[in-house]
Amino acid sequence: MQTKMPIRVRPFEHQRNACDAAIDTFYSGRSHGYALLLQMGCGKSLTAIGIAGRLFLDGTIRRVLVVAPLSVLGVWEEEFAKYAGYDYILITLEGSAAKKTEILQNLGCHSTHDPDDAPSLTVAVVNYESAWRLEKEITAWRPDLIIADEAHKIKTHNTAASKAMHRIGAKTTYRLLLTGTIITNKALDVFSQYKFLNPAIFGNSFYTFRNRYFDMTGYGGYTPALKRHMEPELTQRMHSIAFRATKAECLDLPDMTDIVRPVPLEPTAMKLYRALVKDSYAELDRGEVTAANVLTRLLRLSQLTGGFVGDDDGNVQSVSTAKLDMLEDIIDSAMEENRKLVIIARFLPEIAGIRKLLEKRKIKYSCITGDIPDCGEQVRQFQNDPEVMVFVGQIATAGLGITLTAASTMIFYSLDFSMSNFEQARARIHRAGQKEKCTYLYLVAQGTVDAKVFQALRDKADLAKLLVDDYRKGLNPFTWEEKNGPDI
Repeated sequence: MQTKMPIRVRPFEHQRNACDAAIDTFYSGRSHGYALLLQMGCGKSLTAIGIAGRLFLDGTIRRVLVVAPLSVLGVWEEEFAKYAGYDYILITLEGSAAKKTEILQNLGCHSTHDPDDAPSLTVAVVNYESAWRLEKEITAWRPDLIIADEAHKIKTHNTAASKAMHRIGAKTTYRLLLTGTIITNKALDVFSQYKFLNPAIFGNSFYTFRNRYFDMTGYGGYTPALKRHMEPELTQRMHSIAFRATKAECLDLPDMTDIVRPVPLEPTAMKLYRALVKDSYAELDRGEVTAANVLTRLLRLSQLTGGFVGDDDGNVQSVSTAKLDMLEDIIDSAMEENRKLVIIARFLPEIAGIRKLLEKRKIKYSCITGDIPDCGEQVRQFQNDPEVMVFVGQIATAGLGITLTAASTMIFYSLDFSMSNFEQARARIHRAGQKEKCTYLYLVAQGTVDAKVFQALRDKADLAKLLVDDYRKGLNPFTWEEKNGPDI
């Protein structure tokens, strides 16, 4: 009998099966830790929200701690709002250490339920860096379930963050580990993640684990190599408390999945953005309101949400790294899964920032912009060279006549206003030769025109006409209320 997932949408079969497997593992007593090894686009967070809800409605848990990379904390708030089919209170721990401690202590006050009251699941969301710095306070809060999102962040067993997660996990009843794949290019990473999840699987001693499963090779004997005859045992133990699914295996997934990643701009950037919105609206009042005028002013706002502004002399200044920070975490996850990515952006300063990030991370990439002459060679390298993991393209020049099916995930760092460019760019990975379902991620700066542009493209609407119509109705065409945000 399948477990009922208390979520607001109909789950896919692999999500129901993963929920069943986790709940059965927990309730049978086989393990109080479970791993969801679901590739990007398969719905790890939705499945975890369903599992948490089932445990809560069964009266098993009351408090959940979600630990995630800093740049994706806001995703959990959005995902709970979209999917949770039960009452909950969710707070993201932000601000100074003292402020986070105060929030956590106050959140505890809401978690002592009177049997006569309608209970709510209490959820605290925090980043990995803060989790280890707040270890004492988190332990005192006593979460019943910890969800470790993008758990490759604790793959190194002797970092402060990993050690804190091991200790916090040991004092928590249930633990969920979310990652695209636990086996990366370094199978040694399994140890730390499973020490958090269930130390009974691989033990508490890193060196005992290493000596059992690995030979130390290379100059000086510092390079671990998995013993071939031990690989079946390692895999069996790992999968004994895990549910694994790739996009290729999830036959019920749609051919194309859109995922919006909301990006909160820094306070200074948001202040600058609002001032530019005010100036842009005032400029419309002083002149003729045409589609060209509205789109020209929208262009300046879109540049800012990507992190850069330019002056009349052509000088470009960086004003935000919010999108780059989120992109870095997405790239990090994809590299852990050994999966290629296509990144599409509109403006050259954005592409320069993305390239600098990849070079800092020593990730090989191909790139096409209007300034790069040999496009064919760039595409050939991405399609055929296993070491070239990322393709970076300018939407106006990389959307026509090229095939990028070596990747099944495309990230839109920014969008232009052309429906044709949008559809052509999407088609680069979703075309003949593609063997997997395609996932599209959109980095949308919260409370900005990003959402308006995305929704117009998604709905195949005339963006310029919509903006002009807004103005003629007495509305500011450059504002966007979060409550009206895109719902994918």
